[in-house]
Amino acid sequence: MSKINLRSYDPATRYITEESLRLFKEDDRIEISELIHHLLACPDLPMHCPQHHYLVTAAMLSVAFKAQGRSQEELSDALLEAMMRAKNVLPAFCGLYGSCGTAVGLGIYASILQDCDQYSEKSWALSNKIVGDCLSKISQIEGPRCCKRNTYLALEVGLAFSKEHFQLNLGDSSKIVCRHYMRNVQDCKKSACPFYPVNI
Repeated sequence: MSKINLRSYDPATRYITEESLRLFKEDDRIEISELIHHLLACPDLPMHCPQHHYLVTAAMLSVAFKAQGRSQEELSDALLEAMMRAKNVLPAFCGLYGSCGTAVGLGIYASILQDCDQYSEKSWALSNKIVGDCLSKISQIEGPRCCKRNTYLALEVGLAFSKEHFQLNLGDSSKIVCRHYMRNVQDCKKSACPFYPVNI
């Protein structure tokens, strides 16, 4: 973690990074649903904000690196790279660009996991496919946007995709129930959202 100077980052990004690294070091196996709930519980994370784009990437990289037996130093380097990339995904990307930042976050995850760049072949295709799969899933529920809902949807896609294409069994999302719907007073879709408590 020494390579990351977190003082220059906002409190939510610092929390996501520090907690991902702490749990990676302390736990033998990271339960993905618990990690997502823990990161979303950050007191400095608003109901809707672009830090969710990085949160998805950080959570997926943490469980994937743990499953692969990689080191905390490798995760630290990967999270720094993910932070830099996620900063380029602007606020309100979902509505203004038609591409939800949580889906792009999965693309960042797949790209870093595979050491992919614009000249890669199969890994290039998979990095784009995971974004497309996630956007398709997100589009099945009409707006308005909900960063929490799209985080949960991205998690579902990311876990299934990782199992099929990366041979990584990173857990399941069956325990995901929204704990933030009461904060989303104006925009919550309630029973139209698959993560609303009465639907589980």
